[in-house]
Amino acid sequence: MAWDLATPFIIDLKVTADDIDGLGHANNAVYVAWLERSAWRHSQQLGLDLSEYRRLDRAMAVIRHEIDYLASAYENDELQLATWIVDWDSRLKMTRRFQLRRAADGLTLLRAQTTFVCIELSSGRPKRMPDEFIAGYGAAICLAGVPIPGGAP
Repeated sequence: MAWDLATPFIIDLKVTADDIDGLGHANNAVYVAWLERSAWRHSQQLGLDLSEYRRLDRAMAVIRHEIDYLASAYENDELQLATWIVDWDSRLKMTRRFQLRRAADGLTLLRAQTTFVCIELSSGRPKRMPDEFIAGYGAAICLAGVPIPGGAP
């Protein structure tokens, strides 16, 4: 499958009956849940899971979603959702891109972008990324589809 950018992190999804709304296709709120699942699994793969967030008293919190719903997903569709970290300032903000494709025909169903800000869990206030975030997320940053060795540009 061709992706918008190189070296995506990919999760597989299958549309279930619970995902379907009254119009007969996957509900738009389900797509948002899939974006969150993809971001979390990527973070976990980078060594930044919920227990690490708690240990560091930091988290990446969503401040903006931009979603283009391009086509519908239907019950039993097998999908692949790709994500990339495409921008970050190595201090507070990070941006992910997403692309959702149907496996059967390769059709892109959704493109999205989510902006996160690093917060201190104990206060809920913006706080600089700890070194562990810089190392983990920095290793995965992708600029114009090309991962940057060692992280930050």
